[in-house]
Amino acid sequence: MSEVSNDHGILAALSQRFIEQRLPKLERLKERLDQGEVLTDDDITFLKQVLDDAHTNKALIERHPELQATSGRIMHLYKEIMDKALENENNSQS
Repeated sequence: MSEVSNDHGILAALSQRFIEQRLPKLERLKERLDQGEVLTDDDITFLKQVLDDAHTNKALIERHPELQATSGRIMHLYKEIMDKALENENNSQS
């Protein structure tokens, strides 16, 4: 069985986890940050896991160009969250 064929089950599981768990949590986190809150230790742990998973799945995404646009949007959301978190942290120390 080819590597691409094996990817289908993995992609289904990753997609389901992202849609049902990760995206809603990222959106809630962004809303909190947009209201001026700072990251908690649990938030940081979650964001590290998201980034670790992105690195782990990099080869999978590279094998499937149709995923690259979605992956880019996810990473853009991650960057927005990190930028806002840094801004809020700096503001809380002022």
